[in-house]
Amino acid sequence: MSSSKTTATAFAPATVANVAVGFDLLGFPIEGVGDRVTVTRVAKPGVEITGITGTVTTLPLDSQKNTATVGLLQMLKDVNATFGFSVSIEKGIPMSSGMGGSASSSVAAVVAANAVLDQSFPIDKLFYYAMLGEQVASGGLHGDNIAPCLYGGLTLCRSITPADIIHIPVPKDIFCVLIHPDLKVSTAESRAGLRKEVSLKDHVLQTAAFGGLMAGCFQNDLGLIQRSFQDIIIEPQRASQIPGFLETKAAALKVGAIGCAISGSGPSVFAWAKSKTDAITIQSVMLQEFAKKNLKTDSWISPISPSGAKVIA
Repeated sequence: MSSSKTTATAFAPATVANVAVGFDLLGFPIEGVGDRVTVTRVAKPGVEITGITGTVTTLPLDSQKNTATVGLLQMLKDVNATFGFSVSIEKGIPMSSGMGGSASSSVAAVVAANAVLDQSFPIDKLFYYAMLGEQVASGGLHGDNIAPCLYGGLTLCRSITPADIIHIPVPKDIFCVLIHPDLKVSTAESRAGLRKEVSLKDHVLQTAAFGGLMAGCFQNDLGLIQRSFQDIIIEPQRASQIPGFLETKAAALKVGAIGCAISGSGPSVFAWAKSKTDAITIQSVMLQEFAKKNLKTDSWISPISPSGAKVIA
């Protein structure tokens, strides 16, 4: 089926990755913030970035180095294209924020490009193309941001090649509070600093927490989710990178948060709440704790969004 479109704009949401217990495996999108990418089909072969606007404007203009365009180069190659793409990027997600900014740009780009191809690719193939961009940003292949950004909902990335993405049900009343302190944490540097081995004891504890969270979601058991919402392995290694994190987490739990953890590699921090009313209270105390560290913050309250990236124009 041929596409009659020559230009498409796609929106891809910000995401929370790891979700405490699921390092490199779990993630979900939030509403209210994300990236927009416009792809125009042009006669000249290759991919040209014509503009970058928004929260970040200093990203590479080289299409082989920008997360939004690496996947597009492979798409064109795979369809033996005699045409090319012109790409405009509007960043809504701060740089090095722990909110899946590189994934969002990469996903928005491949979704927009897919809309102007003569023969569209299935979503699992788009996952592959988007992963190529994520690899440029973080130095490794992990789908905990790409999967929720593309597919929507709480996702378990069981396998990258081949893509095996599993949707995990979430109790309908759960809301997420996401706080972004005005700091930058490089994903690649943060990953490089992690220990390469873990003790057998910690592996067992983390596996139990992961299994408990999954069971709690499937059984709609908030108590089990709350008991399982603890990162034994990664959080202790990253907590010191975020001033006030431990105090913020303690404050959130004290006023009833189901759990609180680092979003991705940080510095953003998120909490799950049992209702929107609880989320507003939790947001307030978390902001107060970061304010004590003289950190400016942005914050959002969102359900665990079922929506992934989509063409909007």
